[in-house]
Amino acid sequence: MKYSAIILFASFTVFSFTSCDGQKKSKSSEGKIATVVDSVSYGIGNTIGRNLQKDGLDSIDVDLLARGIREVFEGKPAAMTPEAAQAVIQGYVAGIQQKKQAANIEKGQKFLADNSKKEGVKTLPSGLQYSVIKEGTGAKPTAEDKVTTHYHGTLVDGKVFDSSVDRGQPVTFAVNGVIPGWTEALQLMPVGSKWKLFIPSNLAYGERGAGGDIGPNETLIFDVELISIEGK
Repeated sequence: MKYSAIILFASFTVFSFTSCDGQKKSKSSEGKIATVVDSVSYGIGNTIGRNLQKDGLDSIDVDLLARGIREVFEGKPAAMTPEAAQAVIQGYVAGIQQKKQAANIEKGQKFLADNSKKEGVKTLPSGLQYSVIKEGTGAKPTAEDKVTTHYHGTLVDGKVFDSSVDRGQPVTFAVNGVIPGWTEALQLMPVGSKWKLFIPSNLAYGERGAGGDIGPNETLIFDVELISIEGK
């Protein structure tokens, strides 16, 4: 689990630094950051906090988190076995993940239902929605083709998660090598077209999400320009 990995990494790193000084009490306990070890210790703690908050674990007891780390460094008996700790962490995180999945499905379904009523939006049997910004006059790619596109991807709340447009560099890839929503839409687009795609989660990244910005069961929106088909 990535959550326990963060904590284990932090514990190992802090131990590596503090062990060199005989595990002396840091001046940072007085609120001061005076040494390299102080800075590293604070930096690791701050990183743990931001990552836990980002992952929905901001309700944990910070004092008990610090106690768990301190008891390891001081060689004191732990209140939980490593196996019990891992089990409770996994169960708690799984519960948070399930809540995120359910919330994102509900949010995506509502968005797509409302979006389907807008002028110019077409809904395919798969659930994929699109609107034509500009219709091209070129050939349509097959699943086996490689295409070059520009795209701008956002979540339903408008947050940008990826954009070749922002990078100023179009991308070339196999039509059958991307998410199902893209594969389906590209085969309907003539070269030169610009479409806006509204992709339900089951045609995107599903329960696993992608990276740090696309959560589980997220509905995605893409502005896509089909520039060319390789060899055609």
